Amino acid sequence: MEPAAIRMSKRACTDERQINDFLVNAHTAFLGLVDDIMPYVIPLNFVYKDGIFYFHGANEGKKIDIMKSNVNACMTISDNYGTMVDPTPAKTDTAYMSVIADGKVEIVTDLDEATAAMQSMLDKYVPNYYKAPLSKTHIDKYQSSLGSKTVIFKIKPLNLTAKEHRLNEQLKFYPGRFVTQDLR
Repeated sequence: MEPAAIRMSKRACTDERQINDFLVNAHTAFLGLVDDIMPYVIPLNFVYKDGIFYFHGANEGKKIDIMKSNVNACMTISDNYGTMVDPTPAKTDTAYMSVIADGKVEIVTDLDEATAAMQSMLDKYVPNYYKAPLSKTHIDKYQSSLGSKTVIFKIKPLNLTAKEHRLNEQLKFYPGRFVTQDLR
């Protein structure tokens, strides 16, 4: 999928490999849902695999209630690489990478796909911790301590935008750096 256009075009990132690497390695996504007229945004663990975002949650609660009534969703992933200083306060800026993707939330009903998605999550967040691969039975039968079943969700992006502002190491703020050092 081609990244969509953004207003601040000089910050657009269109390198598909860079975007994919960023999404594969990022640790937290913010899922945005629409609850009637009020937004609902929650942080969550996720994997980005074959152009699809996967995440999991309970089969009951606010998140699932909202998704049942409105499948439109947005995933936002960002990382901050530091603050860059300038003697002019308005020119102080942040180095970052961010991706915003919107699409429709679906429950993964195929047990093979759900197991592969959860195995990818384990591989991402706790690599090499488990000696055996995740079993389909575990995905199919697992219940939380509250008694709810775990559901695997996916969002295939309909639109995706990526922005970046690369870090200039010479301008990076560090404790003990003062404006007087940059006025020379």
